Amino acid sequence: MQQTQQNRVLVLDRNRQPLMPCHPARARELLREGKAAVFRRFPFTIILQHRESGSVQDARLKLDPGSKTTGIALVASFSRRGPTVVWAGALTHRGVAIRKALEQRRGHRRFRRNRLRYRPARFDNRTRKAGWLAPSLQHRVDTTMAWVKRLMRWAPVSVLSQELVRFDMQQIQNPEISGTEYQQGTLAGYEVREYLLEKWGRKCAYCGVENTPLEIDHIHPRSKGGSNRVSNLTLACHHCNQRKGNKPLEQFLAKAPEKVKRILAQAKAPLRDAAAVNSTRWALFQRLKATNLPVEVSSGGRTKWNRFQQSYPKDHWIDAACVGESGATVRLSPDHKPMAITAMGHGERQRARLNRHGFPVGHKAGAKSFLGFQTGDLVRAVVPKGKYAGTHAGRIAIRFRPSFALRTEKETFDIHPKYLTIVQKGDGYAYA
Repeated sequence: MQQTQQNRVLVLDRNRQPLMPCHPARARELLREGKAAVFRRFPFTIILQHRESGSVQDARLKLDPGSKTTGIALVASFSRRGPTVVWAGALTHRGVAIRKALEQRRGHRRFRRNRLRYRPARFDNRTRKAGWLAPSLQHRVDTTMAWVKRLMRWAPVSVLSQELVRFDMQQIQNPEISGTEYQQGTLAGYEVREYLLEKWGRKCAYCGVENTPLEIDHIHPRSKGGSNRVSNLTLACHHCNQRKGNKPLEQFLAKAPEKVKRILAQAKAPLRDAAAVNSTRWALFQRLKATNLPVEVSSGGRTKWNRFQQSYPKDHWIDAACVGESGATVRLSPDHKPMAITAMGHGERQRARLNRHGFPVGHKAGAKSFLGFQTGDLVRAVVPKGKYAGTHAGRIAIRFRPSFALRTEKETFDIHPKYLTIVQKGDGYAYA
């Protein structure tokens, strides 16, 4: 049975300057011999006690931004092995939670303003600065940049790579795709396929089947004058594609006129959320350029093409490693275990607890810490006796009394803070 590969350990010299990441076995040896100390638990980073500076290879930090999860890969350029993934992570955003909280707050304010005390209409003279993004979208840019800056401090990053656009619109709009090219040929074909997969929800437009190989089908058959433009293309399973043949859509679905109406409307509609996703990616690109490092950009179609050519499975961190021209030949192990990073936030500024109508029913404590602890801190607990006697590790949620909630991998229980030792201060993220 093949052993799961782990991320390499990030290494700093005694002056906190990044060196090349090392193998976990080498890190354990340095710690055991007293030549290094633990600098940070997540991501695991050690600091050398005596060494200053050293030779490093070029390392490229690669990003695959997504609406829910962003893939991160650190690729080192070794002289013998070539570009190799040495560290990977999957950053899960909390944009949905932010949007839900803002909608709830907006509903409470609207109820109080309209139902309880009437206020006459007034002009909204507030303006938004150029490049403004909704908080749920801005969060994705900010959390991604936070991890870019962290890894730039802890690893010798010299180049950045980003999947800038999901699809190359120029290649998509090329009307000269012919033969089998639009099915499975060139990079232009991959741009088209990726666009259609996203637009039609990765399922057959005719029968709705999912998790099956899909083929590109012309809504208006080419033999009857149909074009190759994406507005005339859809996805179909092999069975539906064969049954439809060169029949017009209205004839093929003569018994389902509502389905015909839906397919025609969806074919003409632009890709949902494309503007929001593209604006997020462009905002991130501008932030990456501000780091003064070279930034390589590419499309999602190129990423998928690179991954397919190298026979790698689909995953966020693998997509990140395959971004751009530099991702055409990258070494990685599909059983590599990336670090799972989940954005949890840094608490909330709301100081009142509200009922379902939006009225305060209680007030929260003003302080965010108590007895030197804060919610989200990673701690080690040594309980001498009782039901939970033993050593535990997990995250705490503070209360303003000497009884905290400790959440471990197996259970959650109350514990006195005198049994706790902080391993790593809460930084707004959960790790696995």
